[in-house]
Amino acid sequence: MARYGEGDKRWIVEERPDGTNVHNWHWAETNCLDWSRTFFTNLLTNQTLIDGEANLCIRTKKLDKLEGEAYVNVRKGKIIPGYELNLVLSWEGEAKDADGKLLSKTDGTVQIPYISDENADEDPEIKITVRDEGPVGRRLKDAFIAKGKPFVLEQVRAWVNAMARGGPAKDELESKTVVKKTTSGSTVAADADAPSDKAKTARKEGVKEKKREGFRTITMTERFICRSKDLYEILMDENRWKGFTQSNARISREVGGEFSIFDGSVSGTNLELQEGKLIVQKWRFGSWPDGIHSTGGAPTNILELGLS
Repeated sequence: MARYGEGDKRWIVEERPDGTNVHNWHWAETNCLDWSRTFFTNLLTNQTLIDGEANLCIRTKKLDKLEGEAYVNVRKGKIIPGYELNLVLSWEGEAKDADGKLLSKTDGTVQIPYISDENADEDPEIKITVRDEGPVGRRLKDAFIAKGKPFVLEQVRAWVNAMARGGPAKDELESKTVVKKTTSGSTVAADADAPSDKAKTARKEGVKEKKREGFRTITMTERFICRSKDLYEILMDENRWKGFTQSNARISREVGGEFSIFDGSVSGTNLELQEGKLIVQKWRFGSWPDGIHSTGGAPTNILELGLS
């Protein structure tokens, strides 16, 4: 291990002089609590939920409390939200008779004690309270549960989705997007750090010229303590593949048939099959560029497995 300050400079990540976090590679954390208060205030306060239906009027009043923590971490461009919040919202309602005369007016609260990232795919628990516990108050409470509760949950889901997209950090992430003019005069969004069209063309040409460079033929011999027919069956039975690898597999047992293993990460075609003796397959990783296979001269990637 190299002494401190004496490491290989090729492997030392240094801060840029201009302080730019290129492609959001470094870990960055943004406090989202104040932003969340503003978000919920805009969506939840002074909203009319029932206006005259069944002689009832109900509306939300204000966000009384939003406590806890909410933050967004960004690392290597990946957004990682985290939050645990306690929300309290006030509401008010009134009931009138058939002639429009006011019967009762009361208020209450909406309490969501636990909004957490670990339960982001579930609606949180909501508690509805009302000050007037009489018949009219219970009627208003039931009406709020029927109309107000779905509304509040909808806004909470909107906030959860906004956090998943980066919350207030979303603006910073999108600041790397610039607008450029196309030849037709229209505007399109483009990554500020993305290479130009000329650079892309030059890069593609370079790949075409060098795509055969750096390829090698690899020969490996492994010894398995088992019968050859058993090994053949293990490699050619898609159900065993699924069980051993805990991933999807589709394997044809016919010459010329196709196969796909490791959830589609590897795919190919059977070139030659001798049951219990030989498997010859053309294969490639799904992450490789189209038409690129590793071999020494042949246009395809061939795996030969001899079984004795």
